[in-house]
Amino acid sequence: MKIHYRIIYLLISVFFLYTLLFCGFIYYSISNYSFTDFYKRLEIRAATTAKIQLDNPDDASIIMEMRQEYLEKLPHQKEYLYPVETLTAQATDDTLKFSKDFVEKLIEDGAGSYRDGSIFYSGIRYKTIKGKDYIVIVSAENYFFSHHIAYLRSLLVTSLLYALLLIALVSMLISRTLVRPVQNIISEVKKVSSENLHLRLQPPKSKDSIRKLALTFNDLLNRLETTFETQKNFVSNASHELNTPLTTIIGEADYALSKERDSEEYKKSLGNILGEAEKLEQKTKALLLLAQTGFDGKSQKLVRLRSDQLILDVKETVQKLNSKFKVCLDFSLLPENHEKLKIRGNFHLLHLALTNIVVNGCKYSNGEPVYVALGASDTHVLIIIKDSGIGIPKNEMPYIYDPYFRASNTTDFAGYGIGLPLSRNIVLLHEGTIKVSSVENEGTTVKINIPIWNQPL
Repeated sequence: MKIHYRIIYLLISVFFLYTLLFCGFIYYSISNYSFTDFYKRLEIRAATTAKIQLDNPDDASIIMEMRQEYLEKLPHQKEYLYPVETLTAQATDDTLKFSKDFVEKLIEDGAGSYRDGSIFYSGIRYKTIKGKDYIVIVSAENYFFSHHIAYLRSLLVTSLLYALLLIALVSMLISRTLVRPVQNIISEVKKVSSENLHLRLQPPKSKDSIRKLALTFNDLLNRLETTFETQKNFVSNASHELNTPLTTIIGEADYALSKERDSEEYKKSLGNILGEAEKLEQKTKALLLLAQTGFDGKSQKLVRLRSDQLILDVKETVQKLNSKFKVCLDFSLLPENHEKLKIRGNFHLLHLALTNIVVNGCKYSNGEPVYVALGASDTHVLIIIKDSGIGIPKNEMPYIYDPYFRASNTTDFAGYGIGLPLSRNIVLLHEGTIKVSSVENEGTTVKINIPIWNQPL
């Protein structure tokens, strides 16, 4: 069964049960009150009847007028008076119309009541001025019970049916409201594939489980995209960077072996092969170094890191990749409290992200130094990477995070358009922000904010 219908059935069941119990409570309360009130009225009439007919038979006319003035006659009202001394014999003789239990209760307790259909009976045991005991019983039809309660019952049943219809409509509305965000997530997830892993779900504004689900799925996509692009990055670099020296080595070897040559030509060919082999070794070491900072796609364990030490390691790695790269560090903005430099993160991922950005700055700066500044506030660590390279055209800035996108002015530089999107995803995994500003032919500045560690280990 679809969750949409399960929610509807659940809501209808809950609300209908509540409405049914509420209607039953109202019906029971009003019925019970009408019984109690009517029995009390009958008891008052029984006492009045006893005084009129047993204690004051001479003034009966005056009392009757008072009773008619202040006590209206009830439908089918009847009065019965029986001496207690003769009551038992009559009861056993079946000449008394009332139940034996009712009569015994009147004799023992002095008062009692019961109902037979719509006719209610109430009686008292009354002792006259002359000392004789009587049982006085008054019966009447409870008009309120026989008519108003019946109307109330019909009204409640009708209300219950209308309430059921209203509950069904409201349940459908609530169900659609609850399920719609899930359906939106499903439709957005269907758009995600290996070709557009950069797409993300739009979390709802409300802080509920649906928003948490969307954020969790976005985090999953970040990890998947990071894994995918890391592998692509390594494979692309390996296939390109290793293929060039291998082609040169094979070409030189074929040239040297194609015919007999003098020793100088052999030495020259061997020298070229040795040079390309050394380049191949350096590139292999660089690729393996990048691969060691890779991402396995699993939920990463975040630990407390020193951001200044991370920057120093990034500089060392960049210069190992290419000794011509120049990286200048600026630690003048470091806070006095070194605790503000500690961040919660994964060392290998942050190392990879910063290395990609610094390498790009060095590559596009034509030998000019790249400046890396580190600072901190009470809540975030700020890393600024600034170069004076070729920059990015203004009309192409919206596309810089698209995988494999490369600016139109980078045709003379090797690259695959993976580094910046990969770095952005790693920063997002650490709940940070990245902002890129650039002016063509003047340089690019990348600002990264990462929350500081504010929890004890």
